Amino acid sequence: MVATPQVYTHGHHESVLRSHRRRTVDNSAGYLRPHLAPGMTLLDLGCGPGTLTVGLAQRVAPGRVTAVELTDDILRLARRQAAASAQDNIDFHVADVHALDLPDAAFDVVHAHQLLQHVADPVAALREMRRVCRPGGIVAVRDGDFGAFTWFPLLGELEEWLRLYRNQARANGGEPDAGRRLLSWANAAGFTEVTATASTWCFASPEDKRWWAGTWADRVSRSGLARQLMASGAATGEDLRRIAAGWRAWAEAPDAWFAAVHGELRCHR
Repeated sequence: MVATPQVYTHGHHESVLRSHRRRTVDNSAGYLRPHLAPGMTLLDLGCGPGTLTVGLAQRVAPGRVTAVELTDDILRLARRQAAASAQDNIDFHVADVHALDLPDAAFDVVHAHQLLQHVADPVAALREMRRVCRPGGIVAVRDGDFGAFTWFPLLGELEEWLRLYRNQARANGGEPDAGRRLLSWANAAGFTEVTATASTWCFASPEDKRWWAGTWADRVSRSGLARQLMASGAATGEDLRRIAAGWRAWAEAPDAWFAAVHGELRCHR
């Protein structure tokens, strides 16, 4: 079996979870939303803290959602979110996306948001997703493309952040520019009917800019990413504090604007 990378680049620091918990069906799965219907069975791979999972479960109820994470420690976050939301049509399962111990053709929809950029073999993962999707079903994936992220003003600290993040993600066995590669990976995995789209998260209001900059300022200086960068010698603590200050300075610019580009696929089984 192909193993997933041993180090998750983002880690699960509060700043990371703060970002992940903002994800909803509307802002992170709009390309899939029209294809969801009550009674469907749905597999949510890499569910993280479960906010998006709960939104998907609300749309397919009374159908069931199976939420999957690599370890039970991470899956506990999604269990807590489901309980807090009183969403009782979610099952929880620990599995590796490269080798899912789930039956063939078991789900109407197989979904993964921001997962393939982190795995060791995205093509193998997509083959597994295809295997567990029923004929006529949909495999839906959405991943950021860090190399296509764009912003203004063009601060040097943000350029440095992007270079450090992309290098570290690749050192961990991932592909931070996954969005542009999704279609090629799906083709290699054997899908023949694929709808490819793109969408963005855009941060332009004062509140949104401060939130986005705050999450990355904390992530680059305090999260697992910060520890990895310092352990590898790629950056010092002072470097990371300077980059974090650059993020906060960017957010206060009256004309600041940031677009995070994502690739999306609906692969028809």
